[in-house]
Amino acid sequence: MKNLIVLCAVLFSVGFAIAQENKQNEFVQEGKLIKATMFHENGIVAQTGFYTLDNKLQGEWISYDALGNKTAVAHYNNGNKVGTWYFYQGNEMKEVDYSNSRIAKVTSFTKSDTRVVTY
Repeated sequence: MKNLIVLCAVLFSVGFAIAQENKQNEFVQEGKLIKATMFHENGIVAQTGFYTLDNKLQGEWISYDALGNKTAVAHYNNGNKVGTWYFYQGNEMKEVDYSNSRIAKVTSFTKSDTRVVTY
C-alpha cells in the first residue's frame, strides 16, 4: 500500500512539473511592429503574426491546431481584413477574398481538385 501511495505521489509531482512547463505567449517588438507567437497548452504554436504598436493586427497571421497542422492563413492591414485568406480543414481548403474588410468571394477546394465557388 505504501508503494502505491509513493507511486501516486511521484506521478502527481511529475505531472505538476510538466504542466508548469507550458510555453508562455511571446511578444517581441521588431521596429514598428510587435511579433506575436502564441502557444496551445501542449506547447505547440497556435498562432503567429504581427501587431502594430497601437495593437492592430498587421500582415500575415498563421493559425495551427494543437497537433501543429496549419488551419488558416490570414492577412491584415492596420486591423482590416485584406487579400485572400486560406482555411484548411481535413481534405478541404477554402479561399476567402476580402474587399473593404468584407467577404467578396469564397472558393472551396478538395484534394480531388473539385472547385466550388460561392459568392
